[in-house]
Amino acid sequence: MRTATGSPTATGRPAGGRAATRAEARRAAPAPAPATSAATGAEPAPTGLPIGGSTGGRAATRAEARRAARRRKSRPFPLGGPDGLRRLIPQALVVAFLAGGTTAFVAADKAVRLSVDGVPRTLHTFADDVDELLAEEGLTIGEHDLVAPAPGTDLAHGDEVVVRFGRPVTLTIDGRSRQVWTTARTVEDALHQVGVRADGAHMSVSRSRSISRGGLDVDVLTERTVTLMADGRARTIRTNAATAREAVEAAGITLVGRDTTSVPPDSFPRDGQTITVMRVSETEEIREEPIPYDTVRTDDPELHRGTEVVARAGRAGARRVTYSVRTVNGVRQKPRKVSEAVVREPVAQQVKTGTKRPPDSVQGADGLNWEALAQCESGGRPDAVDPSGTYGGLYQFDTRTWQSLGGQGRPQDASPEEQTYRAKKLYVQRGASPWPHCGRRLYR
Repeated sequence: MRTATGSPTATGRPAGGRAATRAEARRAAPAPAPATSAATGAEPAPTGLPIGGSTGGRAATRAEARRAARRRKSRPFPLGGPDGLRRLIPQALVVAFLAGGTTAFVAADKAVRLSVDGVPRTLHTFADDVDELLAEEGLTIGEHDLVAPAPGTDLAHGDEVVVRFGRPVTLTIDGRSRQVWTTARTVEDALHQVGVRADGAHMSVSRSRSISRGGLDVDVLTERTVTLMADGRARTIRTNAATAREAVEAAGITLVGRDTTSVPPDSFPRDGQTITVMRVSETEEIREEPIPYDTVRTDDPELHRGTEVVARAGRAGARRVTYSVRTVNGVRQKPRKVSEAVVREPVAQQVKTGTKRPPDSVQGADGLNWEALAQCESGGRPDAVDPSGTYGGLYQFDTRTWQSLGGQGRPQDASPEEQTYRAKKLYVQRGASPWPHCGRRLYR
């Protein structure tokens, strides 16, 4: 910035008014006087001065005046005779011209008050408007910055220019974040500027903290109404707690052991939310559970096809299982398996499966209606068993009779062909008497 403390500097170029003053001075100045001869002893008159008057020109004029004064003292006439008078008139005109230029220079200078982010100072400037003043001060204005009066506004002596730089603030209110720009210098002023009511709120930084040009992160937890349900009671409180756990503590409720809440303890409690305290207890239960056995089948060519005989009965194993049983507010939850150990290994069941083709013809019994007999006795089901468990198969053999006819195992486990074959053999021995109610169906 250029300041004016008296005469302008040689490089000073006042705008507008100074140029007009220089033009007027050129028109008003008389033509330079012709140089005198060296014989007269007088120095030539100045042939021109810088427009508006410069420091160099004024200094030269003073030097010339001092030399002229010394010469006048050495001469009998104060004015040096007629030649001295002729030299004095142009010099008087130049002095008058310099006085007018200095007046215009001083008139272009103005005092203004500049306040940048609340820090004011008074300065002198030749700037014509706000833009020029900011440029002189090296202030670059961005889209989020505030300048008053607006850039481009003309400046006059005594004006005030205010500059406030924008600052980015990441504002998180009750867990929701957004970025805002503010020209406020403190957190409290910034909240007021963006319209956030923070009465009674908990804040991550002091309200009076200043905001630098680099910005600031501010977390605000407003007061909310939260209802806590615990031990059969409801408690409604006003709180700015950041988590459900903090809200529970604010209500004077103590969580013990495995106690928890109906929402994640670290979740943010919303206004009007109801949080239930869950009293949790856990116990262990040990149970013995069976391990099923496998069945291994092997082919036996001595048995008729479709016949299976259990060579070795299977036996289930046992395991000891430990469960964790959780009770929440007195309600038992589904047990959760914690560990297990095998107490007894299972024994596989071995079964022989017949592959021998059974005969299907018995002399004296062929040609009878065996299908009708089976339908009457068992409904035509080879694996049918009576309610007492004594009789089984198509023809409802008891196990002793079945084995006496050469059958293996139980009759209901044999194939339909083998059952019919054994029934024909029984018929040859005893006729239709083994089937007192359905035997007559053989003859239809």
